[in-house]
Amino acid sequence: MSVAANQNAQTEPATPASSKRALGVASGVHALQDGYTDLVYVMLPIWQAEFGLAYGAIGMLRGLFVGAMAGFQIPATMLARKVNAAVVLAGGAALTGISYMLAGFSGGLTVLFVALALGGLGAATQHPLASSLVAGAYPGKAALKALGTYNFAGDIGKMTLPALVSVMLLAMSWRSTLMTVGLLGIAAGIAILVLARRQPFGETAAKESAAVAAPGVASKRGFSLLLSIGVIDSATRMGFLTFLPFLLTAKGASLPTIGLALTLVFAGGAAGKLICAYIGARIGVIATVFLTEGLTAIAILALLPLSLEAGMFLLPVIGIALNGTSSVLYGSVPLFVTQEQRSRAFGIFYTGTIGSGALSPVLYGLIGDALGIPVTLALVAFVVLLTLPLALAIRPQLAAAQMQ
Repeated sequence: MSVAANQNAQTEPATPASSKRALGVASGVHALQDGYTDLVYVMLPIWQAEFGLAYGAIGMLRGLFVGAMAGFQIPATMLARKVNAAVVLAGGAALTGISYMLAGFSGGLTVLFVALALGGLGAATQHPLASSLVAGAYPGKAALKALGTYNFAGDIGKMTLPALVSVMLLAMSWRSTLMTVGLLGIAAGIAILVLARRQPFGETAAKESAAVAAPGVASKRGFSLLLSIGVIDSATRMGFLTFLPFLLTAKGASLPTIGLALTLVFAGGAAGKLICAYIGARIGVIATVFLTEGLTAIAILALLPLSLEAGMFLLPVIGIALNGTSSVLYGSVPLFVTQEQRSRAFGIFYTGTIGSGALSPVLYGLIGDALGIPVTLALVAFVVLLTLPLALAIRPQLAAAQMQ
């Protein structure tokens, strides 16, 4: 076979059936892993009462899970080049499930720390690999819509699993609850192996290995600015969600009410992914960032003085604003990178954004210990406004990338 023929064979588009199967596998694992990741927010008040933790230590618990997830993003893509990526995705789902079972067995902080670190390692496998799988299955502009569906699936997981656990906690101990939900990850790992085994992971990995020496960024400045916006946006989202339960507790919320409140935020976030995807298509990425980040700051500041009942009505709006930015950021990553390095670029992007989300709860937790939760959340609201000048700076690179 000639070189040209071989290149044509490698770039032949996926069939509709295989594309849908790829999107289904990626969306399913995204829903599970995002549900597991945000389940930590429900557990933080329980662990605080169980182990007598300060806010700084609470931030460390959250930061440990997210830090492990951030740190293993790029190694996960490297591992997928050496073994079948379906195995990596399946193993990650199973490992996160096992980590929650281990947390249920924990009798002290040491075991809980180990469990959260293992959970983060398992959760790290899905973002770069599943995103690359979807982007590869849907070429061109279709990738933006497919990635929007993939991201929406993650928000479905954020809504359903924490809500399910909040209900289970009414009838079961927190240890039994975690051991039960941990079984979902093991079952999902088996399902992923069955459903994903026919996806062309090996071909994608071979392309990326051949180009590993290349930076893979068509516009380094554009990608760097996009990453910077994502870092601040992620730090805001995870900082707010980590300490929202404690703000609500101070307003008189019970544990089931906190679970409902988080569900409202995540439901708003899921709607925000869809709403802002359409808004972004109409008014553009830059205007969407201004809209969502500005609304995030205003809504967080408005929440602070409200009563518990009034605040519950505002939470879905905060969720829309809080997650709306990410819907246009993640979908813009393929615009600034070459096809061969797409998985690597997603790994770098998720490492940066999730890494900032690991550090922000620790930093905001220390501020919370010193100044209180209301002041901390007010600071979160002001920091998110730093994304606005960055959005203006990325406009020329974004316009050039969209014309290619």
